Amino acid sequence: MNVKQNLEEINQNIHKSLESAENDTQPCVIAVTKYVTIERAKEAYDAGIRNFGENRLEGFQAKRAALPEDAVMHFIGTLQSRKVKEVIDQIDYLHALDRKSLAKEINKRASHVVNCFVQVNVSGEASKHGIPLNEVNEFIDMLSQYENIRIVGLMTMAPLTEDEALIRDVFKQLREKRNEIHKLNLDYAPCTELSMGMSNDYEIATEEGATYVRIGTKLVGKEE
Repeated sequence: MNVKQNLEEINQNIHKSLESAENDTQPCVIAVTKYVTIERAKEAYDAGIRNFGENRLEGFQAKRAALPEDAVMHFIGTLQSRKVKEVIDQIDYLHALDRKSLAKEINKRASHVVNCFVQVNVSGEASKHGIPLNEVNEFIDMLSQYENIRIVGLMTMAPLTEDEALIRDVFKQLREKRNEIHKLNLDYAPCTELSMGMSNDYEIATEEGATYVRIGTKLVGKEE
């Protein structure tokens, strides 16, 4: 199937998920193009996608240069502090703010306020990056000293499992933490957004209130 057909199917699934959900938030679909060519990314753009996600510096810069100016670029992977200066002013959204050293470097190198998601390790898996759930408030409080960082929301990755109840619980916990931070009315951390859900679990994420879903394989495919 081509990207346009894949996107139509994804949008239909999102619509069905919202019909049975307690919320009516329509998530923005980010095309995760890290495993595909520039040509495939352009096909996604032509299909109507405007949000693109990359997790490697070289891939991000190549897609940013090749896509039209109105493409919104999301850096969704771990960003090494030493590479911040090479890419930060090309990023529209950073989905993986997970440590003070990175925040400090972003603040130093950025020439504008950067929209960031705090990456949260809700599941507690050792293999995953992110701030532990019970340390999120303290981390966000610390970020108040950095004038070039704006916390637009929280991001997480659910465990790779067939246990839908476990996946749902992870997303629910992130939503509840987002709501808690949002109610603090922090100017530098409005925290209105939820970046959660990928190809295997975006429907559950939609039901739990995701505002951004990051979809690669089921949207643009994966090159072998």
